[in-house]
Amino acid sequence: MSRAVGIEALNLFGGTACLDVRALCDHRGLDLPRFENLLMSEKAVALPFEDPVTFAVNAAKPLIDAMSETERARIEMVITCTESGLDFGKSLSTYLHRHLGLAPNCRLFEIKQACYSGAAGLQMAANFVLSATSPGAKALVVTTDISRFALADGNAVQEWAYSEPTSGAGAAAMVVSDTPHILRLDAGAYGNHAFEVMDTCRPGPDTEAGDADLSLMAYLDCCAGAFDDYARRVEGADFRETFDQLCFHTPFGGMVKGAHRHLMRKHYKAPPNDIAADFKARLTPSLTYGRRVGNTAGGSVFFALAGMIDTVDLSEPLRVGLFSYGSGCCSEFFSGVVDAQGAARLGAMNISRVLDDRHSLSIDEYETLLSGASAVRFGTRDAKINRHLIPAAWRDTGGARLVLDSIDSYHRNYIWA
Repeated sequence: MSRAVGIEALNLFGGTACLDVRALCDHRGLDLPRFENLLMSEKAVALPFEDPVTFAVNAAKPLIDAMSETERARIEMVITCTESGLDFGKSLSTYLHRHLGLAPNCRLFEIKQACYSGAAGLQMAANFVLSATSPGAKALVVTTDISRFALADGNAVQEWAYSEPTSGAGAAAMVVSDTPHILRLDAGAYGNHAFEVMDTCRPGPDTEAGDADLSLMAYLDCCAGAFDDYARRVEGADFRETFDQLCFHTPFGGMVKGAHRHLMRKHYKAPPNDIAADFKARLTPSLTYGRRVGNTAGGSVFFALAGMIDTVDLSEPLRVGLFSYGSGCCSEFFSGVVDAQGAARLGAMNISRVLDDRHSLSIDEYETLLSGASAVRFGTRDAKINRHLIPAAWRDTGGARLVLDSIDSYHRNYIWA
């Protein structure tokens, strides 16, 4: 009999501020039909006192606070998953370990593979638990990413017109253990697909570049290839029949819709009406939170998972198929089971309410942030953070949250607001 493993607890953090992306579309003069294909309503926007560390800690802290002292002591691995690192050597996990007050007997490290990093972190943690080299141990896996578009210079804005509304910020924190209340992984049920491609990249710490068409094709190829590898490993696996719900990496909803359509045509030659009905039933719930934060990179598939759990009827256990894609590229299709117990535990995080409580930026406030005048660039040696650039946003921090206060000789100092 296989041992249980998966996500014991899950929480999301979508920042302190957000922007209405329809208002942004109108402001930029973007083509409305093309914009509507994004299936976006809001995007999270990082403030000057927010960085990948604050996002990660603020996602993880409610999970740690809900644990007993004995349970916290069993966290023996902290994995951060990001393409928004702050140091070429030191991992973000060291900051999490400190500010979450975890025990010293921890492995601390970081994973980078674009938006696939979160799935890689989950699988690494799951295999640590399954190895039973430390029976009963838990791992904390946190994805955290902030778009570098906020640091765009001059006319660079025009180069990423339709990426701007989808570029978000956010963190997903997971406790991985042998008591998988949120998602019980189907251990050994996975499929991978990888190849080298230059679809999107970060050629510098504060810049992003890419080819949107090439990225779409790589995403479609990987979705089909990863599922084919899953089906090769899992006897009887059927894309339409095996999974009650689906959660895909979501750069924007239209890309998920395209990948789903591609698989339905490939495997079943399904007509458009059947494809649309299946998308609405099995994938629309997963867009619940992604459409409110934008692309959260490594955390995107877990934002999809949380949105699905908080939306669908889980009076009976459901099997979910998950697809993670990271540019460059690597991908994975894997699966697990969710149930009412997990829905109740996730519901206690009040994710939707926390998103509702964010400060809604005006276009003028957003443009002030976009100018980068108060942004802290990678490699900054010394800085005092301007918390009051957007005064109303600082007032909306919502209680005990970690914020960046200053940088002294490259060392980042954080305080609880």
